[in-house]
Amino acid sequence: MTRKNIRFPLSIEQSRPGHTGFSLPSKTIGAVNEIPENLRRKSTPGLPELSELQVVRHFTNLSTANYSIDSGMYPLGSCTMKYNPRINEKTASNPKFLNIHPRTPDKFAQGCMSLMYELQMCLKEISGFEQISLQPAAGAQGEYVGIRMIRAYHDLKGNHKKTKILIPESAHGTNCATAVMCGYQVVPVKANERGILSLETIKEHCAAGDIAGIMITNPNTVGLFEEDIVKIAKHLHEVDALVYCDGANLNAKLGLTRPGDAGVDVMHFNLHKTFTTPHGGGGPGCGAVGVSARLQPHLPTPILLKKSDGSFEWDTNRPSSIGSIKDYNGHFLMMVRALTYIRELGPEGIRKISRDAILLANYVRVRLGEAYHVAFERPCMHEVVLSDKKQKGHGVKTIDIAKRLIDLGIHPPTIYFPLIVDGAIMIEPTETESLEEVENFCLKMLQIAAEAEESDAFAKYFAGAPKTTPTTRINETKAARDLVLSWKEL
Repeated sequence: MTRKNIRFPLSIEQSRPGHTGFSLPSKTIGAVNEIPENLRRKSTPGLPELSELQVVRHFTNLSTANYSIDSGMYPLGSCTMKYNPRINEKTASNPKFLNIHPRTPDKFAQGCMSLMYELQMCLKEISGFEQISLQPAAGAQGEYVGIRMIRAYHDLKGNHKKTKILIPESAHGTNCATAVMCGYQVVPVKANERGILSLETIKEHCAAGDIAGIMITNPNTVGLFEEDIVKIAKHLHEVDALVYCDGANLNAKLGLTRPGDAGVDVMHFNLHKTFTTPHGGGGPGCGAVGVSARLQPHLPTPILLKKSDGSFEWDTNRPSSIGSIKDYNGHFLMMVRALTYIRELGPEGIRKISRDAILLANYVRVRLGEAYHVAFERPCMHEVVLSDKKQKGHGVKTIDIAKRLIDLGIHPPTIYFPLIVDGAIMIEPTETESLEEVENFCLKMLQIAAEAEESDAFAKYFAGAPKTTPTTRINETKAARDLVLSWKEL
């Protein structure tokens, strides 16, 4: 069944004079007259006039048009869109956590500081780093902090010729932006035929002596483990360059290998990707960073320390610090959620995260390997990259496969990324999905591959897809370049 585009009326459009969803005692209304004249509004704020029931129905109807992790699988590669256990929300909703003011004196906030310190110690043990900061507000800010610290390290040593950062061509988009923001030139690094970096290529780039460091994602963005990471880190250190690791894919190596042990100098943790704190919507998030001894003096201040008497304090006496990069001490309730997840799982559960993520991704790789082109024919880590190479001959492209998936009740995976794979379809099942859910996804993908081979397949299945959603296919290029930011008719 094909549906025409449905436009949900906005709340302001449903407004009718006299409709109200509240009642206030006359005392409250009379109190308005006590507000000084210069502080009163000169006009009404223009809020919609709706009854409580109208408001509830409005937002309920809107929610039914959304896809959510509560309603189905998100196979988004490199985004790790996984279920957030409700126990996380229960602990974060504890009034003693929820209602504490960020300016509470330290002597009255020892319990919260103890929780933050415990999370730091857990992340330290998991990652193998010397010290952890929980201050950054998101993964992107943690990434920025990491390169800022590398810059501070070189500035302190007078390494002013270190002007470049190596970035693999399969890197996340924020990596290049971060390097430029911190004053570095970006040097793209090609992968070898196996999809990973080679030590020989790194040595060639380092020969001129102007490399400040590398921004490496491990496992990388095509879902493969950088097997030469130890050798690469060792060589970079020999030429006084540092190693930044993008922590986006940490859920593929929890309990199996530690970046700090591999020679990484700094890594950000996406607590939403790895430790099930809420993801998306622009925050608030938590992008903790871990550092080696080389970068420890440059951590943002204040640093949470445990004193000899067992109490906790904030250390601001860090002359080489890059300074504070976030109001207060980070987003505390995200830390509560992350620690809840870690403590609920325990050491063996932490290891199981990676094992399950790797097994499920390889299940998808093998299950779909005959119907779709696999970018790299070898075992992957937590995500696998396919392409539309086999479907193009029938006039069906990656975008069509993604839109058809929506009609079949599945959220599409990441498409056209990484850019080094033409027509990329990046799939990450995540460890929180069951084998049954992943098999259901595979069956739908196999159905699409079979449909693509039928005569007149595009017109029959793919043209205009999705066809069963409130809004059918839109012109995404026009939507991105011709923004309409007002609800009013122009």
